[in-house]
Amino acid sequence: MPESNNVRPSGGRHSKEDVAATALLILDQFGLPDLTMRRLASALDVQPGALYWHYPNKQALIAELADRILAPAVLFTDESQGWEGRTQAAAARLRDALLAYRDGAEVVTSTLAIGLGATDLIELFAASIRNGGFDPRTARRASTALVHLVLGHVGQEQQRLQYDGLGVVVDGARPEDARRETEQDDSFAFGVALLIRGLTALEADLTSADRFVWDR
Repeated sequence: MPESNNVRPSGGRHSKEDVAATALLILDQFGLPDLTMRRLASALDVQPGALYWHYPNKQALIAELADRILAPAVLFTDESQGWEGRTQAAAARLRDALLAYRDGAEVVTSTLAIGLGATDLIELFAASIRNGGFDPRTARRASTALVHLVLGHVGQEQQRLQYDGLGVVVDGARPEDARRETEQDDSFAFGVALLIRGLTALEADLTSADRFVWDR
């Protein structure tokens, strides 16, 4: 695919902000597999080696992009609801943030897997869950499960969008976009509610002996 002028700023020296902002534009236009340091350098009209003044390697750059993608979700606070409502709202905000960028879920998943970037993502849910009276360890475990649910769900949504863009037809039919979007919304809300209500039920059903084993 040819380079696009849409991601080519003027030449000259560039700041770290310029590099990250241009990388996000390339990500959105070409996708994560085609976000290479060579393509990024070409868009900035510099040599690839110049990028390493700002980021020591591509993984560090991707971690920066993950943090930028997640910023609308992790920086938002809402004290107006109970812990269940706040947790559900946080999951919805995270989904929206990931869907705002092509391959957003894949970018964030890749950084979490190697322990770079996305540092506040687990805490996004853990804080509201702790407000429900759950101990910090349980809150963190539940938060991790919710993060995996959101990333997996959005990752599948974005793969489907890519297949649609390529004209892939499954089982000889393509559902109407509006119907599929509604189904995805319902499926996502159901999964989040299932985890939240399951957490409440688990906490209520644990016996003293169970708690001893669970907390070890």
